[in-house]
Amino acid sequence: MKIGVMGAGAVGCYYGGMLARAGHEVMLVGRPAHVEALQRRGLRLQTSAFDVELPVQANTEAAALGDAALVLFCVKSTDTETAGLALRTHLAPEALVLSLQNGVDNAERLQALVDVPVWPAVVYVAAEMAGPGHVKHNGRGELVIGPTAARGVPGTLDAAGLISLLIDAGVPAETSDNVAGALWAKLVLNCAYNALSALTRLPYGPLVAREGMARVMDDLVAECLAVAAASGVQIPGDVPAAVRRIAQTMPDQFSSTAQDLRRGRPSEIDHLNGYVIRRGEATATPTPVNRCLHALVKVLEGDLA
Repeated sequence: MKIGVMGAGAVGCYYGGMLARAGHEVMLVGRPAHVEALQRRGLRLQTSAFDVELPVQANTEAAALGDAALVLFCVKSTDTETAGLALRTHLAPEALVLSLQNGVDNAERLQALVDVPVWPAVVYVAAEMAGPGHVKHNGRGELVIGPTAARGVPGTLDAAGLISLLIDAGVPAETSDNVAGALWAKLVLNCAYNALSALTRLPYGPLVAREGMARVMDDLVAECLAVAAASGVQIPGDVPAAVRRIAQTMPDQFSSTAQDLRRGRPSEIDHLNGYVIRRGEATATPTPVNRCLHALVKVLEGDLA
């Protein structure tokens, strides 16, 4: 199958690499430095189980995805509208777009711009770009997908076919009837770790071991759960326990916010803790800890500008 990846960062390269390793034809759209490396020597996918160089196609223009049956939409939340507008006229009529992004409203924002189905996915993967054209996998990798029919059904893939394709490529995947709750569950994880990892410059394991950090994270989680409840969202599972497990399953992982600031790039903090703050204001739910961390990350972003 021809598969496109809009946004060849760590998430896009990891999942695109897994699909290429399974024999699919993969086209990655990304920044010039990565595209040049990908065109020259392919994609290096490094995991604890294997370290391979994969033949992929790469381009800087969204037009290269015109014949893709499946498009993995992996840009930062801040770039959803810009990338969506660049992509909208190039999508094949039978294409399916899968939003692999942080935040809870990206699929909805993208669906407003394109005429093919956009399905939200909750992404649980620890990955980083170790260099141009080189993605390093640090842990996990499962997807939770919430198929919708807002623009009808795709011509090539249905939900069962998509899940089968991903599992055959070594990507654990399942569907959910409560994808809003699953997206909020991931949002809470991001709010608990992203800003703190960026501000302390620590990976998750050492971060939670520092004095007082566990209590701060407990306060963050409590705020997020209160906002979700006030918004009418039912988050499945034991969220505090899931937050604690992240440090155990991804102890060496730096948050995406920490990686963005390290590279001097804007972060997604407005769509993480910032989103919780906005929903808190809309529901009259206090969010002082989220507000404090959001403000501190914005200070660092301003200093790097």
